[in-house]
Amino acid sequence: MPSTPLNRRQFVKQTAALGAIAAVAAPNLLLGQAKGANSRVRVGIMGLGRGRAHVAGYLKVPNVEIAYLCDVDSVRLNAVGKDLEKFQSTKAKLISDFRQILDDPEIDAISIAAPNFWHTPAAIMGCKAGKHVYVEKPGSHNAHEAQLIVAAARKYNRNVQMGNQRRSSPSLIEAVSKLRDGVIGKIYSARSYYTNGRLSIKKGMPEKPPETLMYDRWQGPTPERPYQSNLVPYNWHWVWHYGGGEMANNGPHMLDAVRWGLGVDHAKSVVFNGGRYHFDDDQETPDTGVAVFDFGGSAGTLEISSCHLRKPEVQPFAAFYGEGGMLSMSSGGYAIYDNKGKETFNDPSKLSDIPHFTNFVNSIRIGERLNSEIEEGQKSSMLCHLANIAYRSGKMIQFDGKKITNPEGTEKFWRREYRPGWEPTV
Repeated sequence: MPSTPLNRRQFVKQTAALGAIAAVAAPNLLLGQAKGANSRVRVGIMGLGRGRAHVAGYLKVPNVEIAYLCDVDSVRLNAVGKDLEKFQSTKAKLISDFRQILDDPEIDAISIAAPNFWHTPAAIMGCKAGKHVYVEKPGSHNAHEAQLIVAAARKYNRNVQMGNQRRSSPSLIEAVSKLRDGVIGKIYSARSYYTNGRLSIKKGMPEKPPETLMYDRWQGPTPERPYQSNLVPYNWHWVWHYGGGEMANNGPHMLDAVRWGLGVDHAKSVVFNGGRYHFDDDQETPDTGVAVFDFGGSAGTLEISSCHLRKPEVQPFAAFYGEGGMLSMSSGGYAIYDNKGKETFNDPSKLSDIPHFTNFVNSIRIGERLNSEIEEGQKSSMLCHLANIAYRSGKMIQFDGKKITNPEGTEKFWRREYRPGWEPTV
């Protein structure tokens, strides 16, 4: 039976997905040694909260075996392991120490979905062990780690992909390609938004961890603190000791789109105004605020409202403003408007994780170029770290791409302390 001819829309998207990445994405390296087009790729997944999406993603990529599942919560580990048995003929090993993945010479890659404070230490250990690495955003807990993880990928010649999945979206690749081609003329600025309706986490007290949680391993590289049930397993995001607030939690997605669309690498200056306004609880990071980034020839913003959905407003994921109109990105599609506000194009596509996992596996199997190679990903994460430094120091941060050039009062926020024996080194 003859195949159905591609229509123009399908052709454009396939061309974007296969060929436009080199023209649209910032420079990327082809790292490591390709296994071969028909090779089986074996992966271990670390962290089974967000890691459930990793399981689902790899199951959709042909000839991939999930060989290990790792989590420090035995209830979560056993539940995901039982679910995986329904979809994969080979049984994954269920472990609580990710170093067992690194010790197995038959494993090609570790996929890291543990909390942010684990991202860089685990990724560096993976690179040292000869594994390729898929690491969730932000990929680093702080600015110092953002530079360390890139250095490790280079030194050990590993493929390291960051989980900002829009870089593999055919629709958004197409959108950025159109921006490059001048669809709205010269671009002057971009705005991005994150809104949510998060509730109070209340005030907790030190208590004994549940028997099903290996809390010592959960803390990993962070200096030890007593267990609090209102912070584990998710609300650690809102405490500086463990996380970076909404700026580091969702900011890498929005700011990566901003930076990608504007075609810039780093901000010359960063300021973040806002604060904690909604609840009197254990959260330390701002629930409301605006970060402003000066890129030299253009500007970008990220506005956060994590405890108010701001209905009935509808904010774009990211919007770009040029001399000839506006291009507005949703989470997975985009629309174009002229200067009078008339819509001239609309792509309602939804976002899928699968192309991003497929791209990572293909980088191992056939040497395919990574869509979000870690250096490119960390340029976006660095924007988030600098915004948090600006907030915590109360300063406008000046940055030259490598360091803060007005460092007084910011030094203690550039890096963190580690539990003895866990400080990441390249």
